[in-house]
Amino acid sequence: MSTVNKSILLTGCAGFIGSNFVPYFIEKYSEYNIINLDLLTYAGDLNNLQEVKEHDKYTFVKGSICDRELVEKLFNEHDIRAVIHFAAESHVDNSIKNPGVFIETNVNGTFTLIDVAYKYWMEKPFVYKSGYEDCRFHHISTDEVYGTLGEEGLFTEDTSYAPNSPYSASKAGSDMIVRSYHHTYGMNTVITNCSNNYGPKQHDEKLIPTIIRKALKGEMIPIYGDGKNIRDWLYVLDHCKGIDLVYHTGKSGEVYNIGGRNERNNNYIVEKICEILDEKIPQNESYKKLINYVEDRAGHDRRYAIDATKIENELGWKADENFETGILKTIEWYLIKYNKLI
Repeated sequence: MSTVNKSILLTGCAGFIGSNFVPYFIEKYSEYNIINLDLLTYAGDLNNLQEVKEHDKYTFVKGSICDRELVEKLFNEHDIRAVIHFAAESHVDNSIKNPGVFIETNVNGTFTLIDVAYKYWMEKPFVYKSGYEDCRFHHISTDEVYGTLGEEGLFTEDTSYAPNSPYSASKAGSDMIVRSYHHTYGMNTVITNCSNNYGPKQHDEKLIPTIIRKALKGEMIPIYGDGKNIRDWLYVLDHCKGIDLVYHTGKSGEVYNIGGRNERNNNYIVEKICEILDEKIPQNESYKKLINYVEDRAGHDRRYAIDATKIENELGWKADENFETGILKTIEWYLIKYNKLI
């Protein structure tokens, strides 16, 4: 893949995963021009990108992926040769309250992006314009499109889709749009479906930041249901390395599942964080006293877990962090954010 001064459109990179990806990517590949298109909804924060703000290879554009005129303008102005598409509404609770926004952003927005890319890069189905043969559309998705698992088994790339929330349904729809552009038009696409990410820069509403923040404030820590919902936890920088690898070496038309092989239930997560905080910022009583079980989320999937064999065997990816090393780094970052001494 030719890389000399290639302009890559990244979407939604003021959010959690994207804001970890951009500094990693820009430091590793000095030959890329990065254009970050982000609407800066509640989940996006430009403070997440302070370290690249003045970088001469980085351009920030405020706007929506649903704005076709803007997306076309960016392709024309910057001669975009690749898209790595992070932008998404992703908070499940919000999708239950207001599903329409999720359909608009995740389905219609993905369609707008890939359709503009198709028309800019290709003459007609299966024929790229001269010089644009290496252009690639990389779509970032989630393991939630596969639904829920019983006590056994793992999601593979061949698992049937069975989304259970408006959020996961909208992501499943966006995956299908990307797939269709590969099969119908011959576009060079790749899709990555990841397990639950955690690490620095995650939005305060998510589970791990909520546990840390509530504990430090001495407030009740809310845990849904019985706390036995299981997720496969992936440290965000490991995910970024996987995206990098799939973007550069993944096979066109393929899906790659990126998972940390770190299944933990919510009870383990909250107790582990409380134990680490008990060591770092001890109080009279353990932070575990603050754990409070609340009414379960509607349609709450019981267990997700990803089989990462394909990306491990075919592309040589492996998670560097296990949950116990990753959570320590995560807590230390949040202690600084929340102005506590380590």
